[in-house]
Amino acid sequence: MPIRPKTLQNYRSAYRRHIEPALGSKSLEAITRLEIQGLIKSLPPQTGAIVLAVIKTLYREAISAEMILNSPAEAVLRPKININPRKFLTYQELNTCNFGRFQSHIIFLAAHGLRWSEALALTNDDIYDGRVHITKSIYGPTKSRAGMRSVPYLTNFEPFPRSPKALRKSLAVAGVHIHSLRHTYAYLLKTSMVHVTTAQKLMGHSDPKITLGIYTRFRDEEIDEAGELMPAALAS
Repeated sequence: MPIRPKTLQNYRSAYRRHIEPALGSKSLEAITRLEIQGLIKSLPPQTGAIVLAVIKTLYREAISAEMILNSPAEAVLRPKININPRKFLTYQELNTCNFGRFQSHIIFLAAHGLRWSEALALTNDDIYDGRVHITKSIYGPTKSRAGMRSVPYLTNFEPFPRSPKALRKSLAVAGVHIHSLRHTYAYLLKTSMVHVTTAQKLMGHSDPKITLGIYTRFRDEEIDEAGELMPAALAS
């Protein structure tokens, strides 16, 4: 099955940084399940999951090529990944922050919901008819077929810097990350009463559960607002 260039890059990095130093000196037949499990347990859960995926892929290919008969990786337990809700700022909060020379770039990401790889590939030619047309990423195709989409053009576009480091540094002052801006966009859609199925299309999600998971997030002040709205609804 073909994989995206970004995924291949992550797999190669996982092999060089973790698999080769720990297991690279041993033959495939000599590596045991306990050795693989020990390696996975020594890593952060997210990294361990990627490393295990690479090891399983290597063994599947080796079995397919009739180099070995069995894979010790199949019985290895996948690490449990706990995903904490990502902090994000509302669009209004972002507008009150001073991000210096990256202000327009940050506001653009928050107002259009592009992934960083998609933003890097965007040019002025992709903006027409009042929409931003997202058809590619810096790695080639978009993350999935659903990633090919168009969204309303709301703020000024300026080409993005090739490296995200300076942008990350600017956002760190506000305690958020580049991907947090995707959550800001989702929250903007939610508070604008955009239906979740439309939001799925605008965000380029292939699985509606991902969009719904973001849409069910709330901010503390929404609880207070609910407390103000509900008595009025009960009295009507």
